[in-house]
Amino acid sequence: MSTDQPTPGPDEPRPDQPRPDQPRPDQPRSEEPPSEGTRPEEPRPGEPGPGEPRAEEQPEGDAFSKQQPPPSFGSPYGGEYGGEYGAPDPLAGMPPLANRGRRLVARIIDALIVGIPVGLVMAVLVGDYDPVNNNDEATAITIVYALVYFLYEGLMLTKYGQTVGKKVMKIRVALLENGEIPAGQPGWLRAGTYALPEIVPCCGFIFWLINVLWCTWDQPYHQCLHDKVAKTVVVAVPS
Repeated sequence: MSTDQPTPGPDEPRPDQPRPDQPRPDQPRSEEPPSEGTRPEEPRPGEPGPGEPRAEEQPEGDAFSKQQPPPSFGSPYGGEYGGEYGAPDPLAGMPPLANRGRRLVARIIDALIVGIPVGLVMAVLVGDYDPVNNNDEATAITIVYALVYFLYEGLMLTKYGQTVGKKVMKIRVALLENGEIPAGQPGWLRAGTYALPEIVPCCGFIFWLINVLWCTWDQPYHQCLHDKVAKTVVVAVPS
């Protein structure tokens, strides 16, 4: 057998010649690796690092994911009032809600505290009257009672968060937002929504009845309508 190799054609490279796509041994490389003494340039503060997307290149996520959680309000009882942000239990961190029976007894005590003096004074001023036939006198007594009760409850709630009846039953009114005393406008709104509608003949009593019964089915805070207007809740006072 012959060991002679065929002669390459004119367009074919010879074995001892390098290919065009291969660098020649004597040809310098275009890029040299960095020396050991040099370090890669570090990103400036606030700028993304290598391989990290810039702020304008970051994908837009859910709009609600960018919102910060609302600030938590301190409770006078300690802990976080109303539970943590997104907590499934709306009563977390709150003192126990006041028993509806205690709330009813507290109202009866307050009605007697206001009603007995008003009744005695009006009896002296008006004298004997028939509440069925003397509608004008009965309306006047109702208006006086409603105004006195409004002042009594408004002053007590804005200063103490309790009326005398609530103190006896160891319950109190607190702002739903942070558990504080409903000082100022919330206390007066609550007192007015409860007492003043009775001045309106017929319709006032119907509203008052719906108002006081509302807490029997309201969830989760057992609020009456006057609580919803003032954004308050009735809680038990720890012993």
